[in-house]
Amino acid sequence: MKSFNKIKLTQYSHGAGWACKIGPKDLAQVLSNLKNENSEKVIVGFDENDDAAAVRISNDKLLVQSVDFFTPIVDDPYTFGQIAAANALSDIYAMGATPTFALNIFGFPINDLPKEVAGQILKGGSDKASEAGIQILGGHSIDDKEPKYGLIVNGEVNEDKLIRNSGANAGDVLILTKPIGTGIISTALKNGQVQIDVETTAAESMKTLNKDAANIMHEHKVNAATDITGFGLLGHLIEMCKSSNVSMDLDFESIPFFPGVEELANNGFIPSGTKRNHDYVSNYCEYNDSISITQQMMLSDAQTSGGLLISLPSDQANNYIKTYNSSSNINAHIVGNVTVQSSKLVKTI
Repeated sequence: MKSFNKIKLTQYSHGAGWACKIGPKDLAQVLSNLKNENSEKVIVGFDENDDAAAVRISNDKLLVQSVDFFTPIVDDPYTFGQIAAANALSDIYAMGATPTFALNIFGFPINDLPKEVAGQILKGGSDKASEAGIQILGGHSIDDKEPKYGLIVNGEVNEDKLIRNSGANAGDVLILTKPIGTGIISTALKNGQVQIDVETTAAESMKTLNKDAANIMHEHKVNAATDITGFGLLGHLIEMCKSSNVSMDLDFESIPFFPGVEELANNGFIPSGTKRNHDYVSNYCEYNDSISITQQMMLSDAQTSGGLLISLPSDQANNYIKTYNSSSNINAHIVGNVTVQSSKLVKTI
């Protein structure tokens, strides 16, 4: 594979990966005046906080569709393509569906960067789609000063197998299947301040499909699930709390972070997307006195291609983790539990 070591893709973006996402507070304001009347075929639509839309296509079969794209989070174009594709596929997995095919969404400065770089980005996406067992059947591209890449992904699921973020029950245990901290790491990468082993570990996690984590969900009584992306761990916890009418206790000491994340955050490498997330979620959170502002930011860090957050009965949790960890290079962890709804949706303990 041809090397493009002299080209730093992250230098062509204003924000890396999901850290360039519009913040939850601004997005809510933008969408507040949009009204949608769902037809009887729409099972999951515009008004929900779920990861993808779901529409009935037969008596028991649902079409599930999502779209995700973002600016480069790593410098290597092939790896960027892999990560973007894995991230887009994640929404389908989070809802318990099986991907069927995808379409490319691609923006590229065609006169500023070699065409071979564009080819490597698309190849990374194609190879990751193949790993997921699907094909990319076309798409759309534009000449853009800022590289952007992602997928529209279609999937299918039987209605009784659909997993939403609205079913968490008091007494459930929360499982997280990947470490967090990619927003902080990517911000430091743009500034040339990340050690190669930290970058490699984060990239390997981001390009890992959530396919196995999703398949194992169907072997257990999972009540709710979502994937951790641009709104950060706390943001997605709050969405699950709102949708399920519950609160959650989060055990900070049990949360897996990538090596070096806290040091990077203490050194100021916190993306603007993470700061927007923190500003929003703090209205719903009660932080333990031992949790520093830096650690609060880490919990709000805008993630790219993060793991699944799964709510399931406590008697199912240890078996899920044992099954998943025995087959994965990335370990899942119990990070908290679901409680009855209180004045604060999330408490760090």
